[in-house]
Amino acid sequence: MDWGTELWDQFEVLERHTQWGLDLLDRYAKFVKERTEVEQAYAKQLRNLVKKYLPKRPVKDDPESKFSQHQSFVQILQEVNDFAGQRELVAENLSVRVCLELAKYSQEMKQERKMHFQEGRRAQQQLESGFKQLENSKRKFERDCREAEKAAQTAERLDQDINATKADVEKAKQQAHLRSHMAEESKNEYAAQLQRFNRDQAHFYFSQMPQIFDKLQDMDERRATHLGAGYGLLSDAELQVVPIIAKCLEGMKVAADAVDAKHDSQVLIELHKSGFARPGDVEFEDFSQPMNRAPSDSSLGTPSDGRPELRGPGRSRAKRWPFSKKNKTVVTEDFSHLPPEQQRKRLQQQLEGRNRELQKEIDQREALKKMKDVYEKTPQMGDPASLEPRITETLNNIERLKLEVQKYEAWLAEAESRVLSNRGDSLGRHARPPDPPASAPPDSGSNNNGSQDNKESSEEPPSEEGQDAPIYTEFDEDFEEEPASPIGHCVAIYHFEGSSEGTISMAEGEDLSLMEEDKGDGWTRVRRKQGGEGYVPTSYLRVTLN
Repeated sequence: MDWGTELWDQFEVLERHTQWGLDLLDRYAKFVKERTEVEQAYAKQLRNLVKKYLPKRPVKDDPESKFSQHQSFVQILQEVNDFAGQRELVAENLSVRVCLELAKYSQEMKQERKMHFQEGRRAQQQLESGFKQLENSKRKFERDCREAEKAAQTAERLDQDINATKADVEKAKQQAHLRSHMAEESKNEYAAQLQRFNRDQAHFYFSQMPQIFDKLQDMDERRATHLGAGYGLLSDAELQVVPIIAKCLEGMKVAADAVDAKHDSQVLIELHKSGFARPGDVEFEDFSQPMNRAPSDSSLGTPSDGRPELRGPGRSRAKRWPFSKKNKTVVTEDFSHLPPEQQRKRLQQQLEGRNRELQKEIDQREALKKMKDVYEKTPQMGDPASLEPRITETLNNIERLKLEVQKYEAWLAEAESRVLSNRGDSLGRHARPPDPPASAPPDSGSNNNGSQDNKESSEEPPSEEGQDAPIYTEFDEDFEEEPASPIGHCVAIYHFEGSSEGTISMAEGEDLSLMEEDKGDGWTRVRRKQGGEGYVPTSYLRVTLN
């Protein structure tokens, strides 16, 4: 079924329908254009949102970047930014493949439709013109016939009239004959015009207009097909980015699963652990005995005679961070303004950076030497003397970096010694009553010796060397008789040389007994099978609890 056969008399209907189809095409193109603007605005807002919440500081300068929850948030922001990029891609594809293509195609369809309907109207005008000519020839034939009949009646009446002259009769007969001849010519012209009109009309309705209608049908069907393809491009643009968007969403899920609370707690410790020893007990100042009171440095004990024991000013005080006022610090090159543990970490970072720079300069020196050898063997490739300034500069940089490495190594060794020293001081203070532990810490051996000395000469006043001795010395031997049992075992992953007070040496692969877990300062107390207890780095051990 086609329009030329079934809709041969619906010229106006086809004109309205084809116009409606082009209007629909334009409406869809406009819809996609506005959809593109929505996608672009959405992507822009997403990018602005990501920019607003992304960290402003570089990662290397931002301590918060070490926390897994912060890293996950940054990863989610990056995935959202990638998601915004996919929305921009959808907008671009819709703009290029749908909006521009449909707008261009619509103009082509409008031109083709205009041409077909102009051709149909010309055919209609030609047919109407033929019909007017037919009507004119018909009216002329009718008029001539009436005139001929009238002239014949006039000639017959004059012929019968006895009063009419012969000349009048002859004239009337000639006029009747002329009118009859004109009527016959009009008849022939009318017949010819009618035949020509019928032929043109048959051509118009059976050939010319059906062809035009078929062309309009083909045009409209092509327009509908193209519009349907445009509908499909709308979904294709979305399907094209679905895999990437799925990866973005998967990345967000991975970022959510990557949050590790335990790891973040350890990172906080590593970032802010000071390495200072914990403060000791607040010392008692006895104002009731002004003559025997040591100025603001005595500590109250309860010996067997009931008198408070005074401690002299020789005892070192630990820094009380919760109550200390923060003063303005002067930043120094060796980071001595920082707490011991933070100083050690910063020095370690600086040392690693200097070593990387040193290795880079060494590699560059070797490369320059090889280039110089090539130039000496093949002079046409370059002048060896031109490399001398760069080689000299590299050697100077190497010497400078070696000196800096030595300087930072010395500072690092001093900082590590300071950390271990603070560790020993803290252990020494917290090994004393009111609740003495089941076994003494690493440096308690010397304190026990002092306890024995105090027991043997309890009648004598305390000397400066014995001022740090435990107060309840009579309980020391009871606790020492029952050493603590291990809470687990561990294996040394690396060799460690315990050169500082409170530490103990261990060999790689050695089995050890775990006596005390890491309290958050990076050290664990162990016991060797051949005897001896002390602290070793937690990171050097593989620990298994009972």
